[in-house]
Amino acid sequence: MQAPKSPTEETPVDARRPRVDSVERALAQVGDAWTFLILREAFFGERRFDAFQKNLGAAPTIITDRLKKLVAYGILERRAYSERPPRFEYRLTDKGMDLYPAIVMMMQWGNRWLAGGAGPPLELVHRTCGSRSEPKVVCDACGGEVAARDMDWRPGPGA
Repeated sequence: MQAPKSPTEETPVDARRPRVDSVERALAQVGDAWTFLILREAFFGERRFDAFQKNLGAAPTIITDRLKKLVAYGILERRAYSERPPRFEYRLTDKGMDLYPAIVMMMQWGNRWLAGGAGPPLELVHRTCGSRSEPKVVCDACGGEVAARDMDWRPGPGA
């Protein structure tokens, strides 16, 4: 049986676009809802299987499967914290830490569009200054805030 084609395996409408891009590659590793929620928990400081399962209410098989994949992708690192009985914890790697902006942007989107009249269920506080923070996407060249309508694209070296 052949694997299903990805949505971008067909020739794109704009021939300049690559057939597979970094968004598709990233979603292949972290695009599943349970995976994203495990990452959220890891950013909240959770490291142990029992905490992931308790906080998420997912079946142990789901947590086990997603943790194995996150370790295989190099997003989490599995470390022993007890020999008898053998117990492990899961820590974010540098690759995993680089997903923090994606988690924050997803949270901010949910706060804006899904929180309703009650407001956001939690707020981010910048440890350095102690203020409530809503991080923004900015241009690394000029420092200006970036919105979709402000951007264009061109093929990169990996196209």
